[in-house]
Amino acid sequence: MQEKRTSAELQDVPRPVAVHIGDSPVDAHHDRHSHARGQLIYAINGVMLVVTDQASFVVPPLRALWVPGGVEHEVYNRGKVLSRSLYIDEKQVTFLPTACRIIEVTPLLRELILAAAELPVEYDISGRGGWIMSLILSELQSMRVLSLDVPMPKSERLVRICTQLLKDPAQNQALDHWAAEAAMGRRTFTRSFRRETGISFADWCRNARLMEALSRLSLGQSVTVVAHDVGYSSSSAFGFMFRRAFGVSPRRFLAGLAAGAPPGEANDDDGDEAD
Repeated sequence: MQEKRTSAELQDVPRPVAVHIGDSPVDAHHDRHSHARGQLIYAINGVMLVVTDQASFVVPPLRALWVPGGVEHEVYNRGKVLSRSLYIDEKQVTFLPTACRIIEVTPLLRELILAAAELPVEYDISGRGGWIMSLILSELQSMRVLSLDVPMPKSERLVRICTQLLKDPAQNQALDHWAAEAAMGRRTFTRSFRRETGISFADWCRNARLMEALSRLSLGQSVTVVAHDVGYSSSSAFGFMFRRAFGVSPRRFLAGLAAGAPPGEANDDDGDEAD
């Protein structure tokens, strides 16, 4: 395995791609920060919640999050996380998105990332290391973008409310409660929230619950426990909302995840099976 370097030390490596090897304890929290290079955040094990000024992203297994250089973000681990992040020099690699994006990690890309983590930091550009990194960039050029995020508002008062709900999406207080928390009237709160996020507060809360559910399911928790922990009155109600959002039931999603299929591509032939 390559020599261990901090993420800060990898920003100026004279190579287009550098790999950071991370081993974070259970439920670790990485405070708000940014990097000079773009970062592809990928976990071999565990699930991460990444929060930026624009959105909150759930990064389950077989997914990765692209964060452009300079974008401030904080990371909450769900369980123990083993990560292999790529720091990519966007001055040399110009085709990458200019905004954060969740992407599918194909089996080939996963193996390439694992192989890259075994290389010296300053690998031979004209040798095996250079070929591996070139293949990684080729895979990223055809990457499939997925929707696993909830938009974040801009104003400090609304950000505070959303942060509370992201930490515990099972909270089910009435709209008036949250409007009071934000020191706003009900109508001002709802209008401001929609203007800043593009969706209603109710839709945002539902999406936040589903993202948290996706995270917990990916960690192997049961459908019944997850449904309760994210605020649903029953597993059937949770299953209905999950199916409507992702096109498959929670159990079929887990089956597809194990097989390497992204949400919506598992064969959901179980009819109206309660989940």
